Formats: sequence, structure tokens, C-alpha cells
Amino acid sequence: MTPVITDENFYCQHLFDSESNLAAIQDFFVSQPTGKGLELYLKNSASSEEGVGSARTYIVKSKMTDEIAAYFSLRSGLFTVSATEDYFHTISAVELSNFAVNSAFQKKFPHMEKIGRTVFTDFILPIVDSARTVIGIQALYIYALPEEHLIEYYKSLGFERLEIDEEQFVHQHVKPKYDEGCIFMYQLL
Repeated sequence: MTPVITDENFYCQHLFDSESNLAAIQDFFVSQPTGKGLELYLKNSASSEEGVGSARTYIVKSKMTDEIAAYFSLRSGLFTVSATEDYFHTISAVELSNFAVNSAFQKKFPHMEKIGRTVFTDFILPIVDSARTVIGIQALYIYALPEEHLIEYYKSLGFERLEIDEEQFVHQHVKPKYDEGCIFMYQLL
């Protein structure tokens, strides 16, 4: 069982740490049409990826109501950047492979602002930092949906984009097929 991480309003636990989580994720809803893949991943794929060890999914719940406010998935990874024409540099990293706020929770509790930012600073970064005490991790990265408001949002969380030619190099060498069309962003830790 994963230790529960808490802050003032929320607690975070691994998907399998509570039997109720698997039923509760069926109520998770993403209102943005481009975010439906994140909803479907949680409902249909998170458990199987856990089973084969390819990703670790965390549920963030309200302390007040135990409702799911958000979720995120992490996986180990790396990315490469071109140093010269004949040489590339590998950066050890963690991929924030899924990250979504529950629109149903937001609608029910509109006074709770900046849930995504809270999840990122209070739960994602501490888990990644904890992993850094055990293994080498130089960066955190994400493949963001190609929407300007999301790109700006991730920039506000400290993520950066590579130069166009470097981004194309990353896309050619390590970008998963399911992230086709997404924008690679990273932050050094």
C-alpha cells in the first residue's frame, strides 16, 4: 500500500490502494472534448497498465467528500536531445503521461480553484522528488494536447518547449504513437 499524501483539502493514493477507487473512477468526467482520451484512459486502461507495470496511476480525492477531484499517471522514461549532428544526449526523466481534473467535481465545487496546480505542486512533484532519492531523474516531461491554453498552463507550471528542430528530434526518437499530435514539454528538476 502506498503512503497517502495529503494537503489542506485533498489526499492522494494509488489507484489500487482502495477497493472503492475502481468503482469511483467510473464517475470521472472530462468536459473538454479533446480531453475525453484522459477520461477513457482512467476508466478503461489504467488498471491494465498497472497490471503490467507500465504506469502508476494516482487518484486525488477531496478530504471533505472522498470524491475524486483529479488523477494523474506517471511512468519512467527518458528523452534525447541532439547535441551535434552525430551525437545525442539522453536525459533520465519521469513522464507525466496522464493528468486531468474531474469536471464533475469542479462543477460541484466551483469555489475550489486551481485544482490542477494544487495536484501538480502538492502531489506530483513530491512523488517525483521521492523517486529521485532512489534513482536518477533529471527531468519531468509531458506530451501536451496541442491547445494554446494548455501549452500556456503547462508553462505556468514550469514546463518549457524545445526549439522546433530539437522537438522534432524527440518526436522521431521517443514519442509514443498514442501521443501523436501532442507537444513535448519538459522541466529540469
